[in-house]
Amino acid sequence: MTPAATVEERATRGEPAAPPSPVRHRKTFAPLVLLAPALALFIAFMAIPIGYALWLSAQGLRIKDEGIFGIRGEVFVGFANYRQILSDGEFWAGFLRLAAYGLIAVPLTLGLALLFALLIDHGSARFKRFSRTAIFLPYAIPAVVASLMWGFMYLPSTSPFSHLTEAWGLGTIPFLDGNAIYPSMANIAIWGGVGFNMIIIYTSLRGIPAELCDAARIDGCTEWQIAWRIKVPLVAPALVLTGLFALIGTLQVYGEPTMLAPMTTEISQTWVPLMQIYRDGFIRDDLPMAAAGSVILAVGTLVVSLILLKATQRRTSGGMR
Repeated sequence: MTPAATVEERATRGEPAAPPSPVRHRKTFAPLVLLAPALALFIAFMAIPIGYALWLSAQGLRIKDEGIFGIRGEVFVGFANYRQILSDGEFWAGFLRLAAYGLIAVPLTLGLALLFALLIDHGSARFKRFSRTAIFLPYAIPAVVASLMWGFMYLPSTSPFSHLTEAWGLGTIPFLDGNAIYPSMANIAIWGGVGFNMIIIYTSLRGIPAELCDAARIDGCTEWQIAWRIKVPLVAPALVLTGLFALIGTLQVYGEPTMLAPMTTEISQTWVPLMQIYRDGFIRDDLPMAAAGSVILAVGTLVVSLILLKATQRRTSGGMR
């Protein structure tokens, strides 16, 4: 039995190419079949909602019937919603409040996470498993529950801290008054976020070869020098990742101010951009304006994230060389 001729031999003899085998068909369709579930989920839960939000943001609520009982309906307005919300001073004031909140929450969250990860990774540390669990546990508590819990500890009538200061004759602590609202709210995010970020950094620390630290100790380096000059540069990618998570989380702050709003007069319905979007969509029933605000916030988050990754990419790559 002679073996099947190759494509080149058939072409030389002028014979037509052999039909594709069933095995080749199976290899061609296999990647498509494997990708189909993920592709269907992406289209259903990402592409279609994003497309609907973009279409909705180009609509506007206008009075269609000019009679006595005019009917409000959606009409195409192009970029009018974007122009209106970009010229709204309260929308930008919400970003300024976010910046003040993020300047407190992000550095402290990442700094404490790095500190706890280095301490637990130290060779002489004790009760490592208990420490990891205890620090990570607040992350498992929903943000709504954490905000209510801290809110009751901030209220002068229920706060144990104000109870102590009153007993000492110092009066109550104004946790929810004036500019104190920023550190009070940031404290909730720090309390809940340190454990998650610590686990990521600690996992990265465990990947550092022990020979590097042993060689540094033989050369006379102290534990502080090993941590600062060896461990921290090697976990820089993990720090960038946690920094990105913290930045995105800051831009999406909603639960904490919403839960604390009934307890103080400092937090308005538009205190942060997401609260303004919620007000437009579900209190004013202006879904097109809410969609435009959502698109602006999403694009802003994407741009800031790309800038952060671009700015840290060279520094991280340089540190790894």
